[in-house]
Amino acid sequence: MMKHTLLPVDEFIGRRQRFFEQMPAGSVALFDAAKEVTRSNDTEYPFCQNKNFYYLTGFNEPDALLVLSKQQEQGGVSCQSVLFCREKNPMQEIWHGRRVGPELAASQYGFDASFACEEIDELVPKYLEDKSQLLFCQGADENFDRRVLGWNSQVKAAIRQGSRAPQVLLDCSAIIEEMRLIKSPAELDIMRKVNRISGQAHQRAMEKTAPGKFEYQIEAELLHEFARHGARHAAYGSIVAGGDNANILHYTDNSDALNDNELLLIDAGGELAGYAADITRTFPVNGKFTPEQKAIYQLVLDAQELAIKEIAPGKTLAYLNEVTCEFLTRGLHQLGILNGDLSELIAARACKKYFIHGLGHWLGLDVHDVGDYQVDKKRQQLRPFEPGMVMTIEPGLYIPLHDVNDEVAVPVDEKWRGIGVRIEDNILVTENGYENLTVNAPKTIDEIEALKAAATDKQASGKAGH
Repeated sequence: MMKHTLLPVDEFIGRRQRFFEQMPAGSVALFDAAKEVTRSNDTEYPFCQNKNFYYLTGFNEPDALLVLSKQQEQGGVSCQSVLFCREKNPMQEIWHGRRVGPELAASQYGFDASFACEEIDELVPKYLEDKSQLLFCQGADENFDRRVLGWNSQVKAAIRQGSRAPQVLLDCSAIIEEMRLIKSPAELDIMRKVNRISGQAHQRAMEKTAPGKFEYQIEAELLHEFARHGARHAAYGSIVAGGDNANILHYTDNSDALNDNELLLIDAGGELAGYAADITRTFPVNGKFTPEQKAIYQLVLDAQELAIKEIAPGKTLAYLNEVTCEFLTRGLHQLGILNGDLSELIAARACKKYFIHGLGHWLGLDVHDVGDYQVDKKRQQLRPFEPGMVMTIEPGLYIPLHDVNDEVAVPVDEKWRGIGVRIEDNILVTENGYENLTVNAPKTIDEIEALKAAATDKQASGKAGH
């Protein structure tokens, strides 16, 4: 039984074929699986496969190795895909779980051949012999780099016996990262599903939040909803940040009590078949926005909607950033949070005092997914959008309790302090514009307050029934 994915085997075979097409003739490429990582003593962290290896294989066991060989022969080019994986071992499987084993790996995952991990050091140098170029993702794992160089040196050492080792070592990271950047229809189906699951989890979190509960209790509600619908793990450490904790961008302690009249910022997404959702919602703990919270929230929401509506092939994150920064600067100036000449504030991108991160990032098998942004010396992301790209759009405003003075802003009025708002959706670039994959996580003020009110009424009626 295949354990790896909701994707068909043909999807992975097709990816390997596209990678072969970009390999030079007379070359070999090597991709390693992840290792199990010890958490404490004899227990391990939940296994997470190397994403490049997974992208090409769908194989979800540790210690494996993929060899892709492309040989020029009379009459054309010959391509071969080979997997090395752990042997079947009844005793190990009793303790640690079932293994596919080399005998079934080839037929189940579409490889031309498969062998046991114990044969790697003997057989891999044979695949390197008489190849002119050796491809691997250099620098991703120093231990694997050393193993690759060792195998190549082993071939070089046999030169007197007629062996010829690859003379050119190429970093193939850019090839596979470009492949991963453009999502296939099958990938997009999974990303739509994991977004729906994650949206349900955000709804559940809103419903269960109340003053006096702890952040980690709401985190538990998220994880429950992810797993209940098939997303066994969170895609990343969930951020459940009440009040001023929202002004810590990567806050994951999730240990504080939730207070009345404060906001709760939740940045959380499930992982399904390796693919991540990355959704942020901010809402009032008690169900009603204060006037100040409402003003900041609506400004962020309007900025997000403005940016999303601009997404289309040919646009860039640099352009979206400029549009968003000007909008946020105008809004902060209108609220009196930024002071001074408006044109000068816009030119200085003064909103960055409170909007301190980027507008978005690629999304896929990794939360911050691979793919060239084509960043220039001004740190502008100039990569034109193409259909099949998926990104986050996540403006935010963060006004800490201890705001400080600088050239473009005076310390803000106390009524604004401690407010942190981020709103994040996952957006697909389409042929004619965009598709928002985040369809069921409430984000307008009316939607949020209505959902919270309904949850409060349901809870009250439940208590009355007892």
